Amino acid sequence: MTDITDQTGQTDQEELVEEVDFETDTTKKQRETYGPFGRLYRGLTTFDFVGRKKVWFAISATIIIVGMSALGIKGLNYGIDFKGGSTWEVQASGVSQQQVVNVVTSPKVGLTNPIVEILGASGGHPTVQVQADTNGLTKTELAALTQRVVVALAALADTPQNNVSSSFVGPTWGGEVTQKALQALIAFFVAVLIYISLRFEPKMAAAAFIAMIHDLLVTVGIYAIFGFQVTPDTVIAILTILGYSLYDTVVVFDRIRDNTKPFAASGRMTYSAMVNLSMNQTLARSINTSMVAILPVLAVLLVGAELLGATTLQNYGVALTVGLLSGAYSSIFIASPLLAIMKEREDKYRVIRQRLTSKGQRGLELSPQAAARMSMAAPAARTGSTGRATTPRAAPPPPSPSPSPSSSAAAPTSTVSPTAIPQTAPVITPRARKQKKR
Repeated sequence: MTDITDQTGQTDQEELVEEVDFETDTTKKQRETYGPFGRLYRGLTTFDFVGRKKVWFAISATIIIVGMSALGIKGLNYGIDFKGGSTWEVQASGVSQQQVVNVVTSPKVGLTNPIVEILGASGGHPTVQVQADTNGLTKTELAALTQRVVVALAALADTPQNNVSSSFVGPTWGGEVTQKALQALIAFFVAVLIYISLRFEPKMAAAAFIAMIHDLLVTVGIYAIFGFQVTPDTVIAILTILGYSLYDTVVVFDRIRDNTKPFAASGRMTYSAMVNLSMNQTLARSINTSMVAILPVLAVLLVGAELLGATTLQNYGVALTVGLLSGAYSSIFIASPLLAIMKEREDKYRVIRQRLTSKGQRGLELSPQAAARMSMAAPAARTGSTGRATTPRAAPPPPSPSPSPSSSAAAPTSTVSPTAIPQTAPVITPRARKQKKR
């Protein structure tokens, strides 16, 4: 883009906007030659995130409502670390889940409502895991029940009884785990609100907080719908994904803050349009970061849990996968549109929107590529001295066809060497602008 200066070296805002419009028209033509991914990684996207906020909010509301309904009807499938109980494990091949249920619930054994899972292979054999609520039993009754289950599982797996492992967790310890998890979650939320309020502004902290609550509700709802087991590993994974979601949101907010002064605060762009610009500038990074985080987690979930039989990796991997997907979604489609809604209510940005609306404009709809060119051109337009080539403004026509002798001496016109024109930005001549106006 060329640098534009008037005779006094002051910025000609209208001509600057005109050239940016020309650049935007150029990028529109370029977008037609690329597919969605080509436009994404060339900085040519102008996706309207804020304008479609009702769609994003409706999708999230649907998932949350269905999840909370399942939570109210079915509840969460707490592991014994939370609710207490007994667990038995044995390696057995060629055994189905229903066979195990039939054996442990038979009158000879006497388990009630057991949770039976066939875990991934470990050493070539799948692992049978049986869990049951035994909190109401006395020590004598618990010892007798444990012995009956061990004998039954050893006979089913055709293995010695000492190969059947058993463990018991009391309800008191499970309540302490739940309390510590809630304390950690509350402390995390408080720290996040304080940090973002000081680092950015309170409205950004509020938007980020709502996005994290969104991730938490979506994750809990998914666990309730599909009956995934909630363990201490799940709590650790939730704190991890909330931190990841916050990281992605802060990256977007940092870009929004950088764009506020040159675009939104200048009065040439509404805050919503500026948020869209910031989102398009960071969209490729958000997608790449999400994919880089999710792919290893899927590998851990599939290879570690399914093939190697690591149950801890399974619980941790499921929570991470659900949370990472939700966190990537909320940072793009929830946090930033919410911020735009809150900021548009401020008097300054309300006046800007009203003024642009009265002129039949929404503000400059820029792609990341055009915004970068505008950012490089604006300082040059203010100073008029950057060492780059400048295109002089077209002089007005003379008042009469026969110039007077006093005006025969024309003002010198600066000449530009072709080698002085930067190759990274196209030169827009006055003729190009006139053609655009026609």
